[in-house]
Amino acid sequence: MTPAPISIFIVEDNTWYAELLEYKLTQNPDYAVRRFATAQACLDSLSEPPDIITLDYTLPDGRGDEVLRRLKERLPDVAVIVISAQEDIRTAVGLLQQGAYDYLVKDEETADRLWYTVGNIVQQLALRRENTRLRKQIGQKYDAKRAIRGHSPAMAQLFTLIDKAARTNITVSIVGETGTGKELVAKAIHYGSDRREAAFVAVNVAAIPRELLESELFGHEKGAFTGAIARRVGRFEEAHRGTLFLDEVAELDFSLQAKLLRVLQEREVCRVGGTGAIPFDARLMVATHRDLASEVREGRFREDLYYRLLGLPIELPPLRDRGDDVLLLAEGFLHEFCQQNSLAACTLSEDARQKLLRYSFPGNVRELKALVELAAVLAENGTITATDLPLRSPHPAPSGLDGTLPADESLRAQTTAIVQHYLDRYEGNILEVAAKLQIGKSTIYRMIQNQEVQVR
Repeated sequence: MTPAPISIFIVEDNTWYAELLEYKLTQNPDYAVRRFATAQACLDSLSEPPDIITLDYTLPDGRGDEVLRRLKERLPDVAVIVISAQEDIRTAVGLLQQGAYDYLVKDEETADRLWYTVGNIVQQLALRRENTRLRKQIGQKYDAKRAIRGHSPAMAQLFTLIDKAARTNITVSIVGETGTGKELVAKAIHYGSDRREAAFVAVNVAAIPRELLESELFGHEKGAFTGAIARRVGRFEEAHRGTLFLDEVAELDFSLQAKLLRVLQEREVCRVGGTGAIPFDARLMVATHRDLASEVREGRFREDLYYRLLGLPIELPPLRDRGDDVLLLAEGFLHEFCQQNSLAACTLSEDARQKLLRYSFPGNVRELKALVELAAVLAENGTITATDLPLRSPHPAPSGLDGTLPADESLRAQTTAIVQHYLDRYEGNILEVAAKLQIGKSTIYRMIQNQEVQVR
């Protein structure tokens, strides 16, 4: 589709000079230029707003600063370039403070300078339009009923809650088993809200070492600690006017919980090593696969922070409780995978459909997606049969955990395999893996740093 031309108004009472500027600008066929001899004629034509206005400072019916004020009241985002015979610096500074994009002094080079100034504005407009297009595209992608498929009663209730959450700025706490789509729900709420034009910032609390998490969330100043070679803006500041999503919030260290509570109460952050408070305006959404109320009773989570985060609770149903949604999701994943990989369309045979309906899917939607994509690769003649769906034990034991110990593997290799197994099993939740294996978190962090294991 051909982009719309750039609309430019020239407001200039000197006919010869107006024609000169028009001639220069119309060298670009993408510029649609109109001339006005008075301020009022321009103001009367703003029902079809231009992208750029060049404004003579001295007009028969108004001075430049007053006309600029009236233009900005009507069109706050329009770029106004003031052109004047005056070289007074104070006048120029005052107009720029008032919102003018640039101030050009009339001389033999003005038309050339105007050409370059307009070119810069057009580049910025193109970036802004592309940004708007992409955000709209992302918003459509995460539209709740497009991104989250399902017709079961549990999903109908979920869509209702997503819609209610999107209408307000209430904090949202999302609870659900691993693989149920907690971040997807958070994105659907964000892109359905009036914050959709700003950033959606996601932080997986469990994946960041405790000693680095404070800096990650709140930022730090240069020299705040060893390795802080430059100032770093934290995630709260990045999410200003948008949404901050804290995944696995139950894994927050107890001391950091107190700092988070203060930040949420005061609506301002203080960077590590800094002294000034920085206000922010970000909507908060949190998620966890744990029962936060139980964590409070066990003394692992602050009660006051729990009530601050509770907001609108949304519980995601596991896939095993969603009935025929399994087939709806499977067919959707199958269609997408075949399209993305230029495969012939695949269908599910009746025995494959029944096998999917009988399976409990401990890995939920994430497991179903992986299973269907594998089946599409294994299938013959475009039909997925039950044998193409290799349902496995949800947590297969690595070598040595099944009662045998291969003689050709060292103890270190066995240790690495076990840690990697549990990292995969618990979705990279280092705290949970450390507790399960009764080893220090620092041991796991060191193995990750040494690239012996990885969070996948």
